[in-house]
Amino acid sequence: MDLQICTELDDPLQMLPPPSGTFVDRDELIQHVGDFAVSQGYVVTIKQSKRDRVVILGCDRGGVYRNRQKHIDESSSEHSRRKKTGSRLTNCPFEAVGKKDDGLWVLTIKNGTHNHEPLKDISEHPSARRFSEREVLLIKEMTESGLKPRQILKRLRQSNPDLLSTPKHVYNVKAKLRQGNVAVRNFKSLSTQKSFVRNNYSAVTEPSWRQCNPQRVPNLIGGRFVDSQSFTSIDVLNPATQQVVSQVPLTTNEEFKAAVFSAKRAFPLWRNTPITTRQRIMFKFQELIRRDIDKLAMCITSEHGKALKDAYGDVLRGLEVVEHACGLATLQMGEFVSNVTNGVDSYSIREPLGVCAGICPFDFPAMIPLWMFPIAVTCGNTFILKPSEKDPGASVMLAELATEAGLPNGVLNIVHGTDDILNAISDDDDIKAISFVGPNAAGAYIYSRALATGKRIQSNVGAKNHAVVLPDASMDATLNALVAAGFGAAGQKCMALSTVVFVGGISL
Repeated sequence: MDLQICTELDDPLQMLPPPSGTFVDRDELIQHVGDFAVSQGYVVTIKQSKRDRVVILGCDRGGVYRNRQKHIDESSSEHSRRKKTGSRLTNCPFEAVGKKDDGLWVLTIKNGTHNHEPLKDISEHPSARRFSEREVLLIKEMTESGLKPRQILKRLRQSNPDLLSTPKHVYNVKAKLRQGNVAVRNFKSLSTQKSFVRNNYSAVTEPSWRQCNPQRVPNLIGGRFVDSQSFTSIDVLNPATQQVVSQVPLTTNEEFKAAVFSAKRAFPLWRNTPITTRQRIMFKFQELIRRDIDKLAMCITSEHGKALKDAYGDVLRGLEVVEHACGLATLQMGEFVSNVTNGVDSYSIREPLGVCAGICPFDFPAMIPLWMFPIAVTCGNTFILKPSEKDPGASVMLAELATEAGLPNGVLNIVHGTDDILNAISDDDDIKAISFVGPNAAGAYIYSRALATGKRIQSNVGAKNHAVVLPDASMDATLNALVAAGFGAAGQKCMALSTVVFVGGISL
């Protein structure tokens, strides 16, 4: 952790408004505002909502009432009306507005000021005492089993030791359940407790994008696989049958910005996650890759055209990098030299950069993405992956497995496209580093364009191989090696053999 962040943590709460941004859906926008508000010492509530168009969020002071005791000489009806008005919550001018625009939710801050002090202890706010939706369902089940409120509360605290609710709150939930209100809302105010590692992966229900025929490849933004709003798409063809395997929509500029914003928002929490926690996710990730290696290999063969044996090799070479990421703890250690000169110590520390991006070619659909994001995220960065538009299926499958392994929302994002997305990645100021693998011309272009915005760039281009045959070479071994090197992976790889150099006379 650098010095600047340490200083920020020690500063008093400033009740700053959440940063504006673009979100995939309404729930993600609300979660963003709620989480940020808690970090600043206030709690927000939904003031007004038209679910498919707009949501207005305000500050919930948590039961601070006006105290307006006035002598009333008017009629009883006027007295009743004034009494009701005087009991309303004290209004705070803070207001955040989320509107749906072109398929995405855009957050704007209408008024970012407050007229009260920050909450010193968020747990004292009434919203901290409300049950989650899961806990309400458990209360319903335990009530039907005949358990008393104190017994229910004791069992709930076994799974949530920080639960602040009392038996009275359990009684209130039971009363609502008896009235038939089974769909009890978990919060009127947004939750004040943040869940760090959220796993949205569902192994039971097939996602909607997989149910299309042909499949429409989704973006991954903020931990959710979402269909692009773009009307332009590219067909992915099976080279063996020329059938359309899937369609790749070209990610819109708004969706790209949402992906970058999601990665930027996830970075502060992810960089402060212990390296051992990040390693455990990689251990689980490599286990899941081994579990689904058959599916990955089949996907690569159907989209790329290489033989199934080559496709297995593609995955296994990438898996070696994931295994390397499992042991990154020692490689992240800095250096320290004491007394390099009188009264001077020298030390260095390794820190994550922030949002990084990877641009992949089509020749190794699994190996090259696995070169990039496992190392980057294990080091504490967040990542934007742009797979090849010719065979993106393996990258999406790997992202699903990474999510199942426990990678938090926003740490890994996927966008699709061609020149426009490459330019957007190169120009975006929030992206700090780019890793590129591909042809010479494209690599030189991205290198020069990204360098102009001060990014760190890793550009792997060219990579044609040559074979050198010596006079004492075995004929059978040489021919087998030349055929495999020149025509393996259907000849579609950057390292395909293009030149053979014979040394001395030919004695094969």
